[in-house]
Amino acid sequence: MEIDFNQPVNRKNTGSMKWDATAKWFGETEVLPMWVADMDFMSPPPVIEALKQRVEHGVYGYVDIPDSYHEAIINWMNSRHGRTVERDWLVTSPGVVVSLGLLVQCFTEPGEQVVIQSPVYPPFFEVIRRNDRIVANNELKLENGRYTIDFADLEQKLSPDDVKMMILCSPHNPVGRVWTKHELQKIGDLCLKHNVLLVSDEIHADLVYREHHHLPIWSISDELAMNTITCISPGKTFNLPGLQTASLIIPNPKLRETFQTLLKNLFFHANNVLSITAADSAYRHGASWLDQLIDYVRGNLDFLLNYVDKHIPQIKVIPPEGTYLVWLNCRELGLEPEALHQFMIKEAKVAMNAGSSFGPGGEGFERINIACSRATLAEGLKRIEQAVKNLSS
Repeated sequence: MEIDFNQPVNRKNTGSMKWDATAKWFGETEVLPMWVADMDFMSPPPVIEALKQRVEHGVYGYVDIPDSYHEAIINWMNSRHGRTVERDWLVTSPGVVVSLGLLVQCFTEPGEQVVIQSPVYPPFFEVIRRNDRIVANNELKLENGRYTIDFADLEQKLSPDDVKMMILCSPHNPVGRVWTKHELQKIGDLCLKHNVLLVSDEIHADLVYREHHHLPIWSISDELAMNTITCISPGKTFNLPGLQTASLIIPNPKLRETFQTLLKNLFFHANNVLSITAADSAYRHGASWLDQLIDYVRGNLDFLLNYVDKHIPQIKVIPPEGTYLVWLNCRELGLEPEALHQFMIKEAKVAMNAGSSFGPGGEGFERINIACSRATLAEGLKRIEQAVKNLSS
């Protein structure tokens, strides 16, 4: 079935954080929402149909995850990523961010350090600090418009005895890097060398442009698999984040048992009937929809690159290799971080994520969500163009 992603979907008055909570988050009502990472597209038709059938059944009692659900994930990992996942490795959780917080609690102690790589998804900081752990930041390097890893600094950050965990963002949000096998191998080897548990957030793994290839870091070697916990989810892939479900790939039986015990102790082992239904259908029947989505979003990216280069040269785009999020370097506008963010809200009337919220290295940037209709994207860029012209004059 051919999907028309140009067809706008009215999301107002649906409880949407992105569209209905704009005034709450940005203090303005007339801004165009291009911020939080969900898409303005309907989920795959087979998912919608599966949910309709489940809802029409009328009984929503406790649910036990069927074997078919795990089979769907295993088949997806095999067909989409060419990797074999054993059934025993899979642990279901309420969501990726919830899982990150639980993993920090489970495998580190208060006062210990956790390594992350800024600028990075803001909850990475929160799940560390809210649990009384310490952030050890290996800041990414921006070189010739592309982000790379400072491996000398990474080894320095991993080496202290009180560093117990590294949380990797792969593909990376917000800079859009799809890490190469060489980069992943070096990260994994350093974690093994310094006895640091590696947690890999791979929620954007399926949203990679065709000229790039995502490699699950656990699959590089058996040794690395035993030291890695990977978080995956259909949430970003199929636009299901509001259904709150994720799976953890934990090949190491000791780590898996420890984490499952925590889930049971906190009563997080119960499952949501609709999220299980949606995820099962998405993994089984969503591949064609996803292929079309990636091509459409790639078209949006090309449109943005051409538009900004021609009409807003003061802003430099960091071209993403994956995700539907684009990192905009606005430093040439000469505004302080908070002034820049307010400029985009009050003058451009576009709601984006402030770069400074992604930690050190994010100052002077804004993150824009291009998973929307081409018309919405064009409107947002037109507003930014006019605001920048007014600023210059």
